[in-house]
Amino acid sequence: MITTAPPSPPTRSLLRLRLAPHSAVPRRLDGVWWPRSYDLLAELPQLLAALPRAWGDIAGVTVNGAAWSAAPGRMLVANQVVRLRKTVAAHAPDTVVLLAPGHGRWDLLVVPPDTPQEAAEPIMTAALSDRA
Repeated sequence: MITTAPPSPPTRSLLRLRLAPHSAVPRRLDGVWWPRSYDLLAELPQLLAALPRAWGDIAGVTVNGAAWSAAPGRMLVANQVVRLRKTVAAHAPDTVVLLAPGHGRWDLLVVPPDTPQEAAEPIMTAALSDRA
């Protein structure tokens, strides 16, 4: 298990994350995340720190095993054990699934880290549109 220090509070300019507005109607995507790398150990603590408190404590994270760098089966993030799972699910190769027992599941579209800003911005906007 890897232990990481509690992250500094992220700023909007550092963390590239957009969440869908809260709705009683289920959505295919709950947000869009544009990490700076595929290094899960570096990226995940900042992501989890920025999520709404209403999402609860994220205890499980599933990522595309082909895209993300090697990671242990679990890591400690801000005094919370997070289980990491890699999959090669063909139906969702570009998503990160976040699980919080008793609170729910959230699916985030992952914009590849090497995507130029002029291409990433429209992807992030379109993914959360009502037509997505």
